[in-house]
Amino acid sequence: MSAIPEQSPELPVTRLLIDWKSGNKEALDLLIPIVYRELRALADRQLRDERAAATIQPTALVHEAYVRLVAQNLPDWESRAHFFGVAAHLMRQVLVDHARRRRSGKRGGGVEKTSIEDTVSFAPAKGRDIEDLDDALNALTEFDERKAKVIELRFFGGFNLEETAQALGISTATVTREQRMAEAWLHREMAREKGASRD
Repeated sequence: MSAIPEQSPELPVTRLLIDWKSGNKEALDLLIPIVYRELRALADRQLRDERAAATIQPTALVHEAYVRLVAQNLPDWESRAHFFGVAAHLMRQVLVDHARRRRSGKRGGGVEKTSIEDTVSFAPAKGRDIEDLDDALNALTEFDERKAKVIELRFFGGFNLEETAQALGISTATVTREQRMAEAWLHREMAREKGASRD
């Protein structure tokens, strides 16, 4: 299933986003049902792990991301892929904040090595890992913003290779290469941070 379903020809999301940005409240009324269904599907995929459902529900994730989306200064929407890229970033922020809140209520806990895929499965025990990944992604953004965006779109946005390539204006081969390099960099950065936290 595609993370960005085909849009209805009668209601092009990009046109509605531009109209909304221009102050057309009717455009927002038309846009909400379309993007809500897609954001809910994205959240369902993000939280597919049954253990994660015990800590945050897809509806709560969508609602919090949506509230943050409409509360911010709206960017100049370039496309529906741009919109869902922003939504993926906001979902990342919601999940990191959720993990931090959960962790702040707990004490102790061991540190274990996990993969990026495991980390972003949002299992309850992964709260510290999602924070570490967020810190590492922020560091990667300063070093190489496009590689960080590939990871964010692929793992937080649920974009497939083609959708990621389209959103970033690069080839699927470049997405694959950038993803491999970003994963290696993130693993190294997270391992370094975990080693430093033990000292």
